Amino acid sequence: MGNGKWRTAGRTLMRVIAVWAVSTVTLLVLAGALPDFQLQSDDGDTITRTAFTAAWGAGAFGLLSALVWPVLVRALLIVPALVLGALVFFLNGSLLLIALRLIPDGRGDAAPETAVVVAAVMSAVASATSTALAVRDDEAYRRRLSRLADRRRRRGRSPDPAEPGRDGPPGTVFLQLDGVGHDVLVKAAAAGLMPTVARWLADSSGHRLTPWRTDWSSQTGASQLAILHGSNHDVPAFRWYEKETRTVMVSSRPASALEMQRRAIRRTHDGGLLTVDGASRGNLFSGGAGQLALVLSMAARRGKGRRSRAGYFAYFSDPANATRTALSFVAEVLREIGQSTRARARKVTPRIKRGGLYPFIRAFATVVERDVVVAAVLGDMFAGRTAVYADLVAYDEVAHHSGPHSRDAEKVLVRLDRSLALIAKIADHTPRAYRIVLLSDHGQSPGETFAGKYGLTLKDLVRAGCGLPVPRRAQRTRSASEARDAVRIALHRPVEGQQDEHPTMPDPIVLASGNLGLISFPDIEGRASREHIERRHPALLSTLANHPGIGFLLVGGEDGSVVLGRGGAEVPVADLTDGEGPLAGFDIGAADAVRRTDTFPHVADVMVNSMYDPGTGTVHAFEEQIGSHGGLGGEQSRPFLLWPRGLTDPLDIVAAETAEGAPPPPDGGLVGAETVHRVLTRWLQESSGPQVPVRAEGFAGADRADEPFPADTPVPVDTAAPADTPVPETTEAPVPGRPDTAA
Repeated sequence: MGNGKWRTAGRTLMRVIAVWAVSTVTLLVLAGALPDFQLQSDDGDTITRTAFTAAWGAGAFGLLSALVWPVLVRALLIVPALVLGALVFFLNGSLLLIALRLIPDGRGDAAPETAVVVAAVMSAVASATSTALAVRDDEAYRRRLSRLADRRRRRGRSPDPAEPGRDGPPGTVFLQLDGVGHDVLVKAAAAGLMPTVARWLADSSGHRLTPWRTDWSSQTGASQLAILHGSNHDVPAFRWYEKETRTVMVSSRPASALEMQRRAIRRTHDGGLLTVDGASRGNLFSGGAGQLALVLSMAARRGKGRRSRAGYFAYFSDPANATRTALSFVAEVLREIGQSTRARARKVTPRIKRGGLYPFIRAFATVVERDVVVAAVLGDMFAGRTAVYADLVAYDEVAHHSGPHSRDAEKVLVRLDRSLALIAKIADHTPRAYRIVLLSDHGQSPGETFAGKYGLTLKDLVRAGCGLPVPRRAQRTRSASEARDAVRIALHRPVEGQQDEHPTMPDPIVLASGNLGLISFPDIEGRASREHIERRHPALLSTLANHPGIGFLLVGGEDGSVVLGRGGAEVPVADLTDGEGPLAGFDIGAADAVRRTDTFPHVADVMVNSMYDPGTGTVHAFEEQIGSHGGLGGEQSRPFLLWPRGLTDPLDIVAAETAEGAPPPPDGGLVGAETVHRVLTRWLQESSGPQVPVRAEGFAGADRADEPFPADTPVPVDTAAPADTPVPETTEAPVPGRPDTAA
């Protein structure tokens, strides 16, 4: 054994001894502080004997945690993630009780509830100590990489020739801050909330920032599908109705996400952005990556390596990770309860209900998913993977319920910046250099909900316009009265009689995606024309178009589609102009976005975009969200792209495409998620050469999808804290962290 290996072994031994010593001291302190926890015989022991007992117990607990915990976690992978989080404390306490039973002469004892507390503190202290020592030891990263390389060789994976070391081609980490708009990022950096981002922007050799414009459907399903797979054709919204199969597609459902991914691959004939040695972490779609964790589209598949929960095992197999995240989870639940209580007490407006399961959903999005995804990214970097794409959803989840410019959302940005700082710091120690690209999939626009502002939902308004019964609460509102009056004028008779006109006619299907509404008539084959709708429901379109909470409608016609607005405004889609007619006040590019959506096979019979006030930037979501996205209007359509200066400017890439015959964007900017995909692909090619397409199905390496990232990767996060103190953060079963909302 050479001198280097002896030094490595010596450092490892010293770290083990240090962690053992700190754990021993922790046990002694807890034994003195907790009445139901003892490390002495009933007759008392000397200080030396008590210290020996504590060292024995700490060693036994550490050994059991290393050997037994991974087996327990793998056995519990079938348990829903939220339940698994609750079991963490019980399992950890059980291991401590077993460790105490192993102490000679029965000197160790604890009440079950006390054992849970002691085990949690022990795990947190051991993790913090190990992390602090490892971060200061650069060689620890090299050893971790060596173990990863050995693991891959044992799994039959050939070494990647593109990993010769830090002098070779760099890897790329794409970090998506879900829902963070361009203006929000700029303001947060300027206000000191995101010092890491501010430093990147201030450094002349650092990063450059540019906004880009989303499609009409400004939400993760459409944007991320195009970013990762190159196409979001025929994705009109976060949720939409398909008449031929009588199916409601929802981007946050695994089966829908998988079908969306398959359609994109069939259209592009390419597996995705990450097909070459890539990793997909916390995303809706795989991007063709072989390494997966918390990928929604893969949750609908069966077989080895295809479960999105595979990433949970890699993270929670370390009991310290499990305990730390569970403590932060509890702290975040308490934080949300405190924040929502304060908002009610202060009568903050706009405001929506934040009770029920929401505190737990928020905690999962801002804590568990964040921890798992960040740990996965660090593991990918240690492994030297070529391309990593990860989605951090924390801000988007909180901004929906608290508002995109709220103090609650700002605190999440602070914690997200800490994650960025950690990843950037780790990049200095990885076996290959990494370029960090920061981007978002959309922004969020603030505003009171449509129901909160007008007292009825979009569905209520549609039913009133169709002459169908509406709830009594809606009948009493001024808005509903206006709708009924419009129906009476159009029909020249009371609205109550209209429901008998077509007694067997099914109700229209009304879906909401933020401030974008979709109305479909399931019994009309194909896309319903304006003429057909007006023959059946003469008052519907005028009722919708003239409502103060609605900006414009898109509806098909026998002579071509038209856009309708207030006061009888009516413009053929082909003649739409930005800032004029029904699109007055909306941002540049709105006309092109509407025209593109009009070509989709599954565009709804009536597409409804809420009003937009350019002075305040507000919209009215058709869902219960005071920060929303999904349609046109304001910051929701203006995400960002932040990239290292060594990469080609995205606008130069667009200009080159235009010179080759592609249509120029109306404002010379970066337009559409499909364009972002081409930019990211170009950047990967610049460092690693052309990407090689995979087989048509586009799931290269799926048999390796459950290869764990290193459980011993340090992921420093905060533990439980008061409700006002920022703590760390990471949704619908079977994949938690993706609630069925326009996220």
